[in-house]
Amino acid sequence: MKAGLVRQALRAHPWSFAGPFVVQCLAAALIAGALGALRSLPAGTDLHEFAGVLVGIAVYLCAILVGVTMSSTIARQARDIALVRAVGATPGLVRRAAAGQAAVIAVPATLIGVPLGLAGGRAWVESLVSHGAAPLGTRFVGSGAALPVAFGIVLGTSVIGALVAAIRPSRVRPAVALTDTAAPRRPISPVRALLGVLFVAGGLAGSVAASGTDGAEQSVFFVLLAMCLGAGLLAPALLWLTAPFARALGRTGTLAADNLAVRAKAYSGAFVPLVLAVAFATIKVTVHTTAAHASGHPEPASDLWLDYSGTAVYTVFAAVAALTTLITVVLGRRRELALLRLAGATRSGALGVIVCEALLVTVTGLLVAAGAAAATLLPMLPGTPYLPASVVVAGVGGVALVVAAGTVGPALGVTRRPAIASLGDGP
Repeated sequence: MKAGLVRQALRAHPWSFAGPFVVQCLAAALIAGALGALRSLPAGTDLHEFAGVLVGIAVYLCAILVGVTMSSTIARQARDIALVRAVGATPGLVRRAAAGQAAVIAVPATLIGVPLGLAGGRAWVESLVSHGAAPLGTRFVGSGAALPVAFGIVLGTSVIGALVAAIRPSRVRPAVALTDTAAPRRPISPVRALLGVLFVAGGLAGSVAASGTDGAEQSVFFVLLAMCLGAGLLAPALLWLTAPFARALGRTGTLAADNLAVRAKAYSGAFVPLVLAVAFATIKVTVHTTAAHASGHPEPASDLWLDYSGTAVYTVFAAVAALTTLITVVLGRRRELALLRLAGATRSGALGVIVCEALLVTVTGLLVAAGAAAATLLPMLPGTPYLPASVVVAGVGGVALVVAAGTVGPALGVTRRPAIASLGDGP
């Protein structure tokens, strides 16, 4: 019966699993490439130490983002889980089916991602040599541990994320679960709020403790990761609090505010990767621009390439995770958008609601990312941080582009169909 539930879920929600598949594929690629780079770069050098830090970042980043995206996908099936429970499925069977879905996605994603990662790692090492960041003659050597390590991390975190998302809908009574999916009772549970506050407080404490130490720069990512996890846990409450500001945009804004207040928990799945991408890139760029501004001359091009190329890989990975999560959320609302149009809204009116929601998500994400970056940077830098206005504009534009592509883009495709046809689709 478990296999039947897994097949039915994959058939009913193929679009929902596309996002986690892409993220898990990239995660496996990132781990394989980082391990290969660590093995290839000269041992005992600063470059090898830097590669070791990259491996640690890759492992933690992949574990978090794979778990978050898979958890969001299973959470979108809460209504289906309630219906299955209503016809006799036990909580244990539901949880095993959720774990089975995660495994079915993780295995092919890892097998595809590892070869891609080896190719990407080779290209990155070659770029380091061509830019003078690595000694001439350095050759990429793939790591034999790439496949088992990537498989263990991707499969393990994917299954854990699925099990966490399936806990509540598999345990509560089906009638209560159906009611929760129709109209969530509260934006955030006390346990989730407490965990969010603890992660943020831990990140702040780690930032203050690491300031002025030799390992401050290496610990930046892990401090930031704690704060981003806290922001992700608190995201439903943050979005719920900012939703009323959309009411200033008229009827469309009022409807968007009501929708976002109800869908805050669904959108929160994109918050961890979105805030992480923005804050991590901001910190890395600010460190270099501040140093150049204070000294009056830029840092060596090879050092900039080494740091910026690694930062770009992780930032793009996190941005893709946010993008796929947002797409999953909007595609899961096609029936809701169809009902809105059948109730009298025009296609442009329905799209206007999505645009307002995207604007709120963008502004909230930027504010949270700016706060996380400032809390990490200020204790670490001896002077005032300097970030050129052009970089700020590019960052804001990049976030707006990711959010718009993940919300407005799929909404355009969904609303192109007749409303009655979308209403006939599955949930």
